[in-house]
Amino acid sequence: MMEIFYETKDVFQLKDMEKIAPKEKGITAMSVKEVLQSLVDDGMVDCERIGTSNYYWAFPSKALHARKRKLEVLDSQLSEGNQKYANLQKSIEKAKIGRRETEERTMLAKELSSLRDQREQLKAEVEKYRECDPQVVEEIRQANQVAKEAANRWTGMYYSTTGK
Repeated sequence: MMEIFYETKDVFQLKDMEKIAPKEKGITAMSVKEVLQSLVDDGMVDCERIGTSNYYWAFPSKALHARKRKLEVLDSQLSEGNQKYANLQKSIEKAKIGRRETEERTMLAKELSSLRDQREQLKAEVEKYRECDPQVVEEIRQANQVAKEAANRWTGMYYSTTGK
């Protein structure tokens, strides 16, 4: 359908497109309206309501300008990406300075990993003995006291209401 607009460089109404499109491009007459509306929605075809009629048009120069703008945007994004890449490469090179793989560095890395493993084991052991913690035991005692008082209150109410 875009070829019809580009070849004729003319303005059309919907009824004109419904006659021309099936003959020239083999587009079914039933789908011309939907195809035309989707092209308008995508911004490829312009539409203007004048009076009671809708007029549709698309010129090759508009498509060319749109592609040029898109190309400029993509070029700017590419140059930004290249600049970020170059900056990251410089950062990597700076980070590598002073980080040579030496025997001392390797030994320190191994020691760090073993200390981390040891810390995790100690955390697991502390968690295992958590119920023996005096603070936790005190909290349990307090919770038991509250439960006992509540039970006594309810049983007292039961006996006072039943008279037994």
